[in-house]
Amino acid sequence: METLALGVFVTTVTGRAEATGTIAALTYLPAVVLSPVGGALADRFDRRTYLAVGTVVQSLLAAILTVLAFTGRLTVPAVAVISFLNGCTNTLVNPAFAALISQVVPPEDLHSAVSLNSAQYNLGRIIGPALAAVVLATGGPAWALLVNTLSFLAVLAALSRVRSQGRVGSQTPEDLWPGICRGARVARGDAGISLIMVGTLFVSALVAPFIALVPVFAIRVFNQGAAATSLLVTAQGVGAVCAAMMLGPLVERFGRRRLLEWCLLLIGPVAALYWLAPTLHLAALAIVGLGALYMASLTGLNTSSQLRVPRELQARISSLYSMMIGVGYTVGVWLQGVLADRVGVRFITVTCAVLFLALVLTLRLLRPRAFEATEAPSEFYRPGSPSPSAQLEGPGEF
Repeated sequence: METLALGVFVTTVTGRAEATGTIAALTYLPAVVLSPVGGALADRFDRRTYLAVGTVVQSLLAAILTVLAFTGRLTVPAVAVISFLNGCTNTLVNPAFAALISQVVPPEDLHSAVSLNSAQYNLGRIIGPALAAVVLATGGPAWALLVNTLSFLAVLAALSRVRSQGRVGSQTPEDLWPGICRGARVARGDAGISLIMVGTLFVSALVAPFIALVPVFAIRVFNQGAAATSLLVTAQGVGAVCAAMMLGPLVERFGRRRLLEWCLLLIGPVAALYWLAPTLHLAALAIVGLGALYMASLTGLNTSSQLRVPRELQARISSLYSMMIGVGYTVGVWLQGVLADRVGVRFITVTCAVLFLALVLTLRLLRPRAFEATEAPSEFYRPGSPSPSAQLEGPGEF
């Protein structure tokens, strides 16, 4: 609801795709710097408590947006500042959230657990826009932002039911900077993780901006407003939830590596079909497939990276994964927004989709063994023992 309300607000007030893209980029910009810090902190403290503190901060920022909207003081600069602060908080807590999932489920169920996590997130993308469209039509952005603020109570309630397992790893916590460096060395030295990070960067920069540019597509291309934006966002959520329900059986049948390869190969062409759709309803149909492939691709990348490291490193590897998303999405959504104002929304987005396909094909041809290394071993390697990837290929550099 917050994403839709702010997207429609910024696009309506400014009329520029550049502004909408910039606001979205500010949410992910902190990940460029803070992701490794968040990962190292999450490996130092009890993850449940750490997440609870971050959730309280997120709720306070949401409350500030709500108060500004109700008092008529909500402006684009205010949205930009709070979006940036939200990005900082999200960046610091997301590695802990991802690692907590890995901590409470066995390795063989991790892919399904990550898929279900994506499903609940995308159910919000289905229900939220539908509710937001009604609320925006009747009460305006302020009421949508109020519901978002209250929703954080549900997050705190859920965390209270998770059994705390304390801090993972050794009893003596690793210093912050050496901990960050250790996570980076592991990622750099593992052929599979290196490829995963590069793939995540490409997806985030060239494909993921479709999420932030939905209001621009609905308003500027199809000349419609909040209802059309809600339709597209909801359709993407439907695709993601359907994919989440199917991923477990698909992984069992085809294997994690093969499924990930096909998702990365298909997501570029499907993104191009979405941006080239001549009508809103065809665009909604295409974004169902795009949402499914986007969710499946990121789930596969994230799960594979988590399964290749011991538990005391999972938050740090997750933070590097988040950093790749932050770097790619920040640059991609801002640049695509700027270029969309100058050369057209369809032209720049379709070009990026085709470029993504070309890059995936190039990596597949040049680094076939790195793709093979993304198939995680059945058990974690022990601290101090050789990385599983070293047995497959050796150091992987890109």
